[in-house]
Amino acid sequence: MHVRWNYETRAINCMMIYSRMSQWMNLLICVLLLKKIEGLYVGITYVRNAVAKGAVCLDGSPPAYHLDKGFGTGINSWLVHFEGGGWCNNITTCLARKNTRLGSSKQMATPLAFSGIMNNMRQYNPDFYNWNRVKIRYCDGASFTGDVEAVNPALLSGCSAGGLASILHCDSFRALLPMGTKVKCLSDAGYFINVKDVSGAPHIQTYFNQVVSLHGSAKNLPLSCTSRLNPALCFFPQYVVQQIKTPLFVLNAAYDSWQIKNTLAPSAVDPSGTWKACKLDINTCSPIQLKTVQDFRTKFLNTLYRSTNSSSKGVYIDSCYVHCQTELQETWFMTGSPELGKTKIAKAIGDWFYDENPFQKIDCPYPCNPTCPRSDLDKQHHLDTGLGNGIAATVKLSLVTMVFCWLIMGMKISFKN
Repeated sequence: MHVRWNYETRAINCMMIYSRMSQWMNLLICVLLLKKIEGLYVGITYVRNAVAKGAVCLDGSPPAYHLDKGFGTGINSWLVHFEGGGWCNNITTCLARKNTRLGSSKQMATPLAFSGIMNNMRQYNPDFYNWNRVKIRYCDGASFTGDVEAVNPALLSGCSAGGLASILHCDSFRALLPMGTKVKCLSDAGYFINVKDVSGAPHIQTYFNQVVSLHGSAKNLPLSCTSRLNPALCFFPQYVVQQIKTPLFVLNAAYDSWQIKNTLAPSAVDPSGTWKACKLDINTCSPIQLKTVQDFRTKFLNTLYRSTNSSSKGVYIDSCYVHCQTELQETWFMTGSPELGKTKIAKAIGDWFYDENPFQKIDCPYPCNPTCPRSDLDKQHHLDTGLGNGIAATVKLSLVTMVFCWLIMGMKISFKN
C-alpha cells in the first residue's frame, strides 16, 4: 500500500508539472501571437529643447517621436511617418484635446506598436523593414502647420491628418536634405476633398478655414498655393498637389470612411441619424444613400485626375470603405490584404519608390473588389472625432487574441479540475 501510494503521488505530481508546463507553453504561444500581430514596440523620445523655440504641443509639452534604427542595407535610409488624429478648429475643441495624446506628449503611450509600413519584419514589410523608421507624434491639432518653423529632417509618409501633413510639407521636407538625396512622399488617407455635405453646406471648407485661422497656419502652408488662393483652401490637397515637385504617392480609398462620416454626412446635418447605419457599414446604405456615396467617389476622382497627372506621382485608389491602410498590418501586407490590379499596397508603394513600376491605378466602383475588408476597420472610432490614426484595429485584434488566449487557459484549468 505504501509503495502504491508513493507511485500515485508521483504520478499526480508529474501530471501537475505537465499541466503547468502546458499552461506556460500556451501562454508563450499567445505572447508570440500577440507580437506577430502587433509588431515591434518602440520607446518614445521627447524633443525637450524644442520648447524654448516654441515648437510645442497644445498643452506646452515638448514634441515627441518614436525611432527604430535601421540595419543592414537599410541603415542609411529613412522613413518619417506623421501620426494622424484629426484637427481642432476652435478654442473649445483644442482645449478638449489639450489633456489627451493628441494635445500633450505627457499623455502619449510609450512604447508604441510599429506595424504595417513601420514593421521591422521582412515578411510583413518587404521594402522598408530595415530602414530607420520614425513616427512623429501629432499634438498640435493642425497637421503640423501650427506655429512650426521647420519639419524635423527618405520617404516622408503619414496617415489621415498625418497624410495631409506629408503633402503640405513634402517639398519643404526635401529642401532640408542634401542635394542628390532620393526623397519621396507618401500620403495615406490624406487626400481630403472640398465637397459639400448632404445638406448642401460647405461643412468641411468652413471647418478647415477655422483650423487655418485658429492656428495661424497660412505661413506654413505651401507658398505655391497661398500665393494664388485663400490659405484655407490650401489645406485641401486638390489645390496643392499639382504644384508639388517632389515625387508623391497618393494612397486613398475612393470611399474614404472618415470623409463619408465627417465630410459628406456629418452628424451636425443629420440630427435624426438617418445616415448612422450607413456610415457604420456601407453595406447597409439605402439605394439613395449609396448613390450619394457613389457621387462622392466621382467628385473625389475628378479632383484627383486634375492634380496627379504626372509620371512622378503614384496613385493607388481602391474601392474599400476604410481610412488609413499603411499602419494596419492586415491592409498593408499579409495574406488577405486588399489588392488592386492583383497588387497589394506594400508592393505597389515599394515598386514606385524604387522606380520599378510607376503605379497609377484606380479601382472599379463599390462593391466590385472582393479583397476589401468586409467592414470599416476604424468603425469603433467615434464618428465625428476625426481620429483615424489607424491604430484602433490593431488594438482590437490584440484584444481578440487575448480573449482567445484566456479561453485556452480557461479550458486548460477546466480540464485539470
